[in-house]
Amino acid sequence: MAKKVLVLMGGFSAEREVSLSSGEDICDALKTKGYEVVLYDLQNVWDFMKVLRKGKPDVVFNGLYGNWGEDGAIQGMLDLLQIPYTHSGMHTSMMGMDKNLTKYIAKTCGIRVAQSQKMTARQFFANGTVIPLPYVVKPVSDGSSVGVFIVRTQEDMLKVKYKDLDREILVEKYIPGKELTVMCLEGKAYAVTELKAGEEFYDYKAKYTKGITTHVLPADIPYEVAEICKAYAEKLHQALGCNTVSRVDLRYNEEDGVVLLEINTNPGMTKLSLVPEQAKYAGISYADLCQKLVENAKCRKMD
Repeated sequence: MAKKVLVLMGGFSAEREVSLSSGEDICDALKTKGYEVVLYDLQNVWDFMKVLRKGKPDVVFNGLYGNWGEDGAIQGMLDLLQIPYTHSGMHTSMMGMDKNLTKYIAKTCGIRVAQSQKMTARQFFANGTVIPLPYVVKPVSDGSSVGVFIVRTQEDMLKVKYKDLDREILVEKYIPGKELTVMCLEGKAYAVTELKAGEEFYDYKAKYTKGITTHVLPADIPYEVAEICKAYAEKLHQALGCNTVSRVDLRYNEEDGVVLLEINTNPGMTKLSLVPEQAKYAGISYADLCQKLVENAKCRKMD
């Protein structure tokens, strides 16, 4: 009997539209593999509970991105319900979403990270930062470059805007150079992609608008640099305890070397997304990738 997979998409974050797009593609791919697939747009948690109770899926494919989807929230809920789900568990998801905590863990693994300072938006607007110009301001916990600002001059500080002044942000030294990314699948990194964005940096628009960003795969970088990138991806994947797939974003220049920016424990799965592209390069089709995620799905077991 075919497994029943509920593909969870939509959600409440700024990445809702991307999640909806991913969900459709995931659904189509899983159907080609013979799964019984239910597509569900999460807009109301109580309704979702009813759907789970009535439908009794064998696996939930977590196609949610951003807050509430990849920060441990939905993972903890599914753990309590004892329903296996794709991608990483609650603790790993929480740690991976917290950029400051990720940097701390990365440093313990010998991974190079940029100088940074954690504070609230209120503290930043009142007192500034000890990080010298140029620097990047971004939320401690968010995805797809949402709410990211590059500050090159004092005047650029006026561009930094956050509605919630108590929101935790990270001010990080700006690392110039090549924008690189690496997928780690089942513990192995296969290749490095360079992202050449037409915009100022690889922001939300550049990530999800066709034609704006050029993906160079494999990246045109020295062999030794590519090996460092792949080693960083595998080390952090293992250190955080990621399940099945993750993706790290990095910067490289000759002066600073390879510097970690962040990890994605639930990376994008749209047709423009980098993980399916690197999987294809490694000889793994989109449908096979989705199947791997389903077959590796799990939840925290109650003792």
